[in-house]
Amino acid sequence: MLRDEQLSILRDISQSVAFADDRHGKIGELIADGYVMKDGDLFELTAKGVSAVEEHAACLGDDDAEQASASSDRLI
Repeated sequence: MLRDEQLSILRDISQSVAFADDRHGKIGELIADGYVMKDGDLFELTAKGVSAVEEHAACLGDDDAEQASASSDRLI
């Protein structure tokens, strides 16, 4: 299971966000685990990386929906 910091890096890569050099060591772990590949100077998500980001987003969406449902239940 990916840690929050790793998921943050994957999201940054998927959005083409530049990041500090101190995170490059952590990217090496993600490359070794098959989540990221390096293309020249750029990093790209593999299919496994894309799936991890999408699953995390879906989990967050489910949590938001549950919180909204609980909030509306309290209003009744």
